Amino acid sequence: MTHHIAAPQELQRIKPLFCRIGVLGVGHRTYWSQFPGLLDQLEIKLVVFENRIQDSETDVVNFGISDCAERAFEILTRIRQANIDLLFIDMLTYATSSSVACIFQSLQIPIVLVALQPDAAMDYAKATTQMQLYNDDICALPEFALVAIRMGRPVPPMIIGTLENDPVAEQEIRDFVDIAKALHSLKQARIGQMGHVLEAMLDMHTDSTMLTASFGCHIVQTEVDDILVHYRGISAKEVKTATEEILSFFDTPDPKSDPITEKLSPQDLEEAARVYVALRKFIGEKKLDGLAYYYEAEEGSTMRKMISNLIVGNSILTGQGFPMCGEMDLKTCIAMLIMDRMSMGGSFAEFHPVDFLEGFVLVGHDGPHHIKIAQGKPVLRSLKKYHGKPGSGASVEFQLKAGPITMLSIGQKANGAYKFVVAEGESKAGLIPATGNTNTRGFFKPDVRTFLQRWFAEGPTHHFALGLGHRAHVIKNLGDFIGIETAVIDTFS
Repeated sequence: MTHHIAAPQELQRIKPLFCRIGVLGVGHRTYWSQFPGLLDQLEIKLVVFENRIQDSETDVVNFGISDCAERAFEILTRIRQANIDLLFIDMLTYATSSSVACIFQSLQIPIVLVALQPDAAMDYAKATTQMQLYNDDICALPEFALVAIRMGRPVPPMIIGTLENDPVAEQEIRDFVDIAKALHSLKQARIGQMGHVLEAMLDMHTDSTMLTASFGCHIVQTEVDDILVHYRGISAKEVKTATEEILSFFDTPDPKSDPITEKLSPQDLEEAARVYVALRKFIGEKKLDGLAYYYEAEEGSTMRKMISNLIVGNSILTGQGFPMCGEMDLKTCIAMLIMDRMSMGGSFAEFHPVDFLEGFVLVGHDGPHHIKIAQGKPVLRSLKKYHGKPGSGASVEFQLKAGPITMLSIGQKANGAYKFVVAEGESKAGLIPATGNTNTRGFFKPDVRTFLQRWFAEGPTHHFALGLGHRAHVIKNLGDFIGIETAVIDTFS
């Protein structure tokens, strides 16, 4: 289920989403001379499917129809040159597996088989062999599946349905387009690494080279001084403009029950604005697509004042498609990027206290959040102290929009391999602690106690990315494409 997100305020992406998708039709060359006009009908089918996936964020490359082994080898060269993120193979009619065998054997990119009949059912009283061939989309699927296995690759996912008026197939197509956008970003993402993991949290340590090997992203080593040099040069005009921007996104209510919270002070707002401007200049200079950071600095220093006031700016940036993770959690930064590219949001989260009376667990965190998925206008509060960390200043508070939610944690096994841990639940409206941190009421089946036991048993990190919609199956498909084991928590029994 896709949950399209929108904020009450206009929040533009720093970089637009993009992917390049290939479309290849398959058929059986012997039919063309036997049934005049059939090839023309199938070419029209292919164009209809091509138009189905074309949008402003997707560049579609149509490779035509492969109808024999010789044609497959010709097309293979073009596919290699096109640098696509994903290939749809449109099963236009029956086709021998020789029309794709070399493609299965040679390409490492994700492949999806699509079998969409033009007619929901044949007109049996007027049926002809040509009509049957025109609707014979599923006929070669088992042959293609077995040949994929014999070529040493997994059986490609399959979309089965009708070419028109099929919402299930439409959603599956959109899901794979979202995966292509995530794959495109992962392959070229530059994720900044700054500082060190908070208090040696051993579940979060990871190998930068392993991240590149598994996801394709490049980890850029950066210094806190890289932000500080910009911070020192921010003008009063830049601070004023940034202050107005921040206030357009956030409310600043009076404090409630927590004694460490205060109404946002002018000093904290100004400091948050100054750091926000410095952050934007820093990520532009380093050409980054995300940042995982943690640094403490000397007490009373300018460095500590700056580094402990990233929260407001990083929440705006995360909402603009630039994921930021506190506590230097690189794996969760990548999980947030994946969710963002799938239009789910992707907020920095962990589990908080359980409500055993109503049967939910609070899900949230201090630090960076994806403000596009907030319920209403997010809140800024001044905190006298950041619990568990040095410093004080402005902090972000909100709960997620009510509705279905998905969580993605990237764990790591003893052999170093990464593992996706994914679960679906529901965010429900209700009171949350007014502590200057995000929290949402997360309801999970079959019950909160059983769910948490199952989640923890799969070995996630204590952090995860939290987004809107039920998309566990989409994340699992992504994991399958890039060779990462995916555990989807059972919430049905």
